[in-house]
Amino acid sequence: MKKILVAGATGYLGKFIARELIERGYDTKIVVRNKEKIKINVSNLEILEAQVTKPKTLSEICKGIDVVISSIGITRQKDGLTYMDVDYQANVNLIDEAKKSGAKKFIYISVLNGKQLRHLKICEAKEKLGDYLKSSGLDYCIIRPNGFFSDMGEFLKMAKGGKVYLFGDGKLKLNSIHGKDLAKEVVNAISQEKKEINIGGPDLLSQNDIAELALKAYSKPIKIIHFPDWIRKFTLWLVRSFTSSKTYGPIEFFMTTMVMDMQAPQFGQEKLKNFFNDEVKRTKKK
Repeated sequence: MKKILVAGATGYLGKFIARELIERGYDTKIVVRNKEKIKINVSNLEILEAQVTKPKTLSEICKGIDVVISSIGITRQKDGLTYMDVDYQANVNLIDEAKKSGAKKFIYISVLNGKQLRHLKICEAKEKLGDYLKSSGLDYCIIRPNGFFSDMGEFLKMAKGGKVYLFGDGKLKLNSIHGKDLAKEVVNAISQEKKEINIGGPDLLSQNDIAELALKAYSKPIKIIHFPDWIRKFTLWLVRSFTSSKTYGPIEFFMTTMVMDMQAPQFGQEKLKNFFNDEVKRTKKK
């Protein structure tokens, strides 16, 4: 059985990946900043403490490892760290250490349509890292999901207020994926030869469909407001001109993909409808 190292194991997706590896019996190591916060105690898990943005702390962390899986990345820049610091350089540090230690394969979680979205701050760093990985000499797989269920929270935020706002006619379709389903395919990639995998969830839904699901989750009447695209473009110009990339990075990504075809091959079992309903129940309990 191969030995696997997971970086980003405390993030949304990383937790699911680590759990899937453990359940399948892989000899698993996870990299965390503070292992005192990890309360898992199983025989096939080892917890390593390091900071991926500081290469000196990674020395020999990949020793004896066959495959490195990285879901390291940030949605919002914080703690003074940029997308280039984390999505690019932190992963470069890991790739270099993996090569030095003799690891055979590196699996990286990127984003669907990253090449077309390279002009966006979030995607620029991810695509630059993909280039570095391809030239590293390691066997690799770049997995490109089209968005997590958790990313659809913007629809729920709007639905809570009773209206969902969309740009255009709302007919563009996408099939975001639950972290649990994505983790299974990430682990499957360990033994596959594919270099890049585009992936989405089982339900192919229009933006109007997603808006309806979000409103129904809050038991609200179906009220969807469609704005003309010039408002989106003007809003993008405003945030790019008058805010820092720390602020506009995630907004830029969300508003750009809202007018793109983000369909991907369908995988998994988890339903967005159930996720929305569960999220609403969870927030009401607080």
